[in-house]
Amino acid sequence: MNDSITQVEITNGDIVVDAVLLGELLNIQPAEVPALMKAGAITSICEKGVGEDAGEYRLSFFYRNRRLQLSVNESGHILRRSVIDFGERPLPRSLHTVRA
Repeated sequence: MNDSITQVEITNGDIVVDAVLLGELLNIQPAEVPALMKAGAITSICEKGVGEDAGEYRLSFFYRNRRLQLSVNESGHILRRSVIDFGERPLPRSLHTVRA
């Protein structure tokens, strides 16, 4: 990952994630990301950290058989990222639930 390119921007509470990053991690073409989000095929959850996680956000994206999670700080720097891919099996409904 190239740190000189901002992949997550946070401005006045609005969070924008680069379609290139989402495409790469969700295994789709970046140009497809906006339409898939608009159609509800890619869904997401944003959680704001509290306590020892204050100042961080966890961004979860779901698409077909994949779940992507990005942990970012208030300036948009990616601290951690993970992808779960279930191959030919659909993403279990339980993974659409965010746990503490």
